[in-house]
Amino acid sequence: MTIMTDTTASAGIGWNGRTLRSMLEESERLFAETGRYYGIERLTLKEEDPIRYEKLFSRLRGGMVNARETALNISASPIVREIGELCFALYTPEGDSITLSTGIMVHVHTMSDAIKWMIRNNYEENPGIEDGDIFCNNDAFIGDVHNADVQDILPIFWEGELIGWAAGVTHVIDVGAPLPSGMPMGPIHRYEDGFMLSAQKVGSKNRLHRDYVLRCQTAVRLPFYWMLDQQTRIAGCQMIKEAVHRVIREEGIETYKRFIREVIEDGRRSFVQRVRELTIPGTYSVPSFMDVTFGGEAGRLSPEAAKDTLMHAPLTVEIGSKGEFKVSFEGASKWGYHSFNAPPSAMQGGLWVLLTQTLVPNDKVNDGAYFAIQNNLPYGSWANPDNKFCSVSIAWVYLIPGYSGIFRALSMAYVGRGYLEEVIAGYPGTWNMTQGGGPNHYGQPGAWTNFEMSSCGTSARYVMDGEDTCAAMWNPEGDMGDVEAWEILEPLLYLSRRIRPNSFGPGKFRGGSGFESIRMVYNTPTQVLYNLGEGNVFLGTGLFGGYPAFAGYRQSVKHTDMARRIAHQLPYPISDEDPENSQMVAHVEGVLERDKRTIHLPDPHAEYDLYLSVLRGGNGLGDVLERDPAAVVRDLNEGYLLPRFAASTYGVVAFQNAAGEWELDAEATEERRAAMRRERIEQSIPVDEWMAQQRTRVVQKNFIEPVRQMYQESMSLSPTWAAHFRSFWGLDDDWSL
Repeated sequence: MTIMTDTTASAGIGWNGRTLRSMLEESERLFAETGRYYGIERLTLKEEDPIRYEKLFSRLRGGMVNARETALNISASPIVREIGELCFALYTPEGDSITLSTGIMVHVHTMSDAIKWMIRNNYEENPGIEDGDIFCNNDAFIGDVHNADVQDILPIFWEGELIGWAAGVTHVIDVGAPLPSGMPMGPIHRYEDGFMLSAQKVGSKNRLHRDYVLRCQTAVRLPFYWMLDQQTRIAGCQMIKEAVHRVIREEGIETYKRFIREVIEDGRRSFVQRVRELTIPGTYSVPSFMDVTFGGEAGRLSPEAAKDTLMHAPLTVEIGSKGEFKVSFEGASKWGYHSFNAPPSAMQGGLWVLLTQTLVPNDKVNDGAYFAIQNNLPYGSWANPDNKFCSVSIAWVYLIPGYSGIFRALSMAYVGRGYLEEVIAGYPGTWNMTQGGGPNHYGQPGAWTNFEMSSCGTSARYVMDGEDTCAAMWNPEGDMGDVEAWEILEPLLYLSRRIRPNSFGPGKFRGGSGFESIRMVYNTPTQVLYNLGEGNVFLGTGLFGGYPAFAGYRQSVKHTDMARRIAHQLPYPISDEDPENSQMVAHVEGVLERDKRTIHLPDPHAEYDLYLSVLRGGNGLGDVLERDPAAVVRDLNEGYLLPRFAASTYGVVAFQNAAGEWELDAEATEERRAAMRRERIEQSIPVDEWMAQQRTRVVQKNFIEPVRQMYQESMSLSPTWAAHFRSFWGLDDDWSL
């Protein structure tokens, strides 16, 4: 490979005295002209010495993993230490990802966006980029998911020449927003999102600037954790710099330069090849939705925000015969006055975290796949707001359901190709996301987010049930963390944590179970608490006849007699389990609050109030009447299924023996299933008849207001989608909302 030199460029810190901007512009031009990263035709290093090539990658990637594991173990934040909410990566001088560690894969490309933003805004000239500088960013419109993900980015120099960047990200406990929590749900503007660092230089000569350190003391509620997270990220980045320098000393700078270009082009080609191997060309359309129930917040929110709305994510995946991969949200609804908007960098991150669990499930993860994908994020939509001042403090609320169709689309493609073991029925939303804030149990202002949500159930496979309580869409390595660790941070005690029956989506193969936690506010007079999750719609569905996991609800018991129960050692709730027979209601006196408004503003709680957090299960796959009856009986005996649903859902009749164990009545089960199949036939109507009924509703515009507004926004933003909608329902060309 030939490294091109622009002799007309002004002196800079890049290769051969070039400016970083000129290097970035050349990279983009060569890719646009050739369709290959930096115009590379041959992977000469890989072809000439493949073993050396693989060793180079392993050594650099090992440096990333080593940095992450070291940083994780020295961190004081339970979000980082307990569940591994961090990652580190290495970038080219232009900001393209070379390799990264394990961890939150969503940040493969977000930090790339931040680096390129600095280059395009001429940071090389002002504020300057020198060896030992430290840049910090959590601005999602520059390159991030939301401002709770804080990035440190350090330049890497070799003999006075910038040869790359080391970057690390952690999810912080508090962002200093007006409403306490790591990801507040009340903001409707950027100004309310909290402490914002827009690619700011916060350090020089490997030391943080004093003014920045002092600013952090008053910018967030928990500066102790903020600064320790900062030191964690810097330590990891310094380890990356050392790992890169070791490789260069042993292999030579020219070899390193060749390698970092080739490995990205190699990643692009590998992604294209894998798409061709695993999928069937075609267009896969998988829409999803998410409800925001702020209609009950009138008086606490401004009129434009205090309303119920519905998000529309009309996802399509187009796969070409040569491995082309196009993802489009054409027809997405508008951004809104809430905290859930997702700028382009966040959307790129969401796509990445899914690709690393599907088409790139290995250690060869870098920006090569990014260059192999075409991504359409319509301007003005929630996925690419035209208002750069809207709130994005918890973009995941739209991002998670928005991308739920990726798993379903790829699974349908896998089935067409015959890779049945790769099929999975989507993923659940990682709800409930427990958050809170107020005076903590140390007598100080506090705010927190509990990351046990990283252990929801996974969805069913084509050949097996989903896994219970083990992962999140955004962190497949998730861990719920020890209760003792969360109790150090939060002024809430765990009364219980246990598997939640019926939290999975039923099917021939069921989704993995979620779990529930009952928490008690303790050693503080007051605490505001949030719930988060879908309550009126399902963010995704099951697959091939399977059902989605349950949508959930919120529940608290206030003004309880828990103090008396504790003092007299009386029974207290250790399970909600079955809302129709809830221990949480039966074993405590107080005021029960239960509804489906799982997205709401902070809800005040007092000491000894109880709070229920229900974590979701995965979606099901296949017809419930094809589930092995023995598996249903096993779920009964292990507490995963409430008894009354065995017959009503699965058509399985079981009875309890003398020992209290469930046993199968095979003959009654066969009769019950036969009857259920007859009922299906009796209740069914032809598809064309059903479509005609629904078309009448559409023609008459018989929609509830959130649905009407959602479709109106989609049609207004996208004439293409509007024409598709009219064509699908056979409407006149002038039909509109």
